Amino acid sequence: MTATNSPKHLKSKGLKATSRRPALELCSECGLCDTYYIHYVKEACAFLHQQIPELETQTHGRSRDLEQEDDLYFGVHNHMMAARKIEPIPGAQWTGIVSTIAIEMLEQGLVEGVVCVQNSPDDRFQPQPIIARNRAEILAAKVNKPTLSPNLSVLEQVAQSGMKKLLVIGVGCQIQALRAVEKELGIEKLYVLGTPCTDNVSRAGLQKFLDTTSRSPSTVVYYEFMQDFNVHFKHEDGSTELVPFFGLNTKELKDVFAPSCLSCFDYVNSLADLVVGYMGAPFGWQWIVVRNDRGQEMLDLVQGLLETQPVSSQGKRQEAVQQGITAYDKATTLPMWVAKVLGVAIKQIGPKGLEYARFSIDSHFTRNYLYVKRNYPQKLAAHVPAFAKKIVAQYKLPK
Repeated sequence: MTATNSPKHLKSKGLKATSRRPALELCSECGLCDTYYIHYVKEACAFLHQQIPELETQTHGRSRDLEQEDDLYFGVHNHMMAARKIEPIPGAQWTGIVSTIAIEMLEQGLVEGVVCVQNSPDDRFQPQPIIARNRAEILAAKVNKPTLSPNLSVLEQVAQSGMKKLLVIGVGCQIQALRAVEKELGIEKLYVLGTPCTDNVSRAGLQKFLDTTSRSPSTVVYYEFMQDFNVHFKHEDGSTELVPFFGLNTKELKDVFAPSCLSCFDYVNSLADLVVGYMGAPFGWQWIVVRNDRGQEMLDLVQGLLETQPVSSQGKRQEAVQQGITAYDKATTLPMWVAKVLGVAIKQIGPKGLEYARFSIDSHFTRNYLYVKRNYPQKLAAHVPAFAKKIVAQYKLPK
C-alpha cells in the first residue's frame, strides 16, 4: 500500500501542536503525529511499540548478533572507521562530514531532497525541519540541535512534492518511526544518514542546563559531551569552555532531560544506513558506522575528501560505569577542583575509542533501565530490547 492509494492514512489528520500525543509524556516529538501518518503511530512510535530487531532485519537483512560484542553494542554493520574532513566546513560542529554527504547526494542526483533541521530565525536552539533542495539550505542546517525536533513533520510535504528519491538525516527515535512507515511514503529510494543521540531536552530544559552549567549561557553556539570527559561549550567569540562531567550539578539536572531520552535504548541509531558521530573515535575525529550497501554508497561519495584511520579501543570501562551508577543515583556532585583533577586523570588512563563508546552506552543504558523500571514498570519487559538487557545485566543496579 502506498501513499497515493491508501485512504486510511490520507483521511487522517495530524495533531495540533498543542495536542497531547499518544505516547503522552514519553513522546519524543519526532513529528510523525503532526502528519496523516499518525494513522500508524501505535505500530511506528518507538515508545509505544519497540521493534528494533524486526526493523533491523527489514532494513539491513538481519538483526544484530547478541553474542558478538561489536554487534551487541553498535548494531548491524559492515565496518567502522574514524574520519575527518581534510578541508573542514567553516562553522560545522565537527568537520562537516554529514553536511558534505548531504550536499553530494543532492548535487550528484542520488536524491531530490534532504530532510534536515535548520534553526528558527529568532532562536538558534529552536529546531526547524525542512526539505533542503540545494547546498545553501543544507549548510544552513549544520550544527546539532540539542532540543527535541519534529523532523518527520515534513513527511506530508514529501508525498505532496512527488519526489521519489530522498535522504533523511535524523536520530534514533525519528528513524525507528520512519522505518515503520517507509513503505507508505510512496518513494522509490530512501537513504538514511543518522547521528548517535542521547539526552535531548525541551527548549526550557536546555535553558536550565545552560544556566546551570555554562559561564555565559547567552553566547553558547553549541555544546557536546566529549570523549575527554568534559562538556565542550562553543561560544560566539570562538572560545571553548570545558566543564568536567563530574562537576555537573546532578541534583539540579537529573530531571532536565526528556522522559523519552531517559527511556531510549537506541543511542547508536541502529536503523540508519550510515551513522556519523564521535563517541567511538579518537578525540578530534568522527566515528563512522557503515550498516549496509546504501550506507557504503553514501560514504563512497566523500571518501576522497576524508582522512581516515581504523577504529581502536583502549582501557577498561566497567569499574567507572559501576561507580557512575551509584554517583548518579545519589545525585553526587564533586567540588569543581576535584572534578577537574579527576577528569584529567581519567582522560589519561580511562577508556578510549570503542571502549569509551561502550562506557557511554553502558552508563546511559543502566540509567535508562532504572528510569523505566521505576517510572513505567508495566512497560519494562516489552520496551527494553534484548541487547540492552544483556548490556545492563553486567552491572549491579540499585533498587
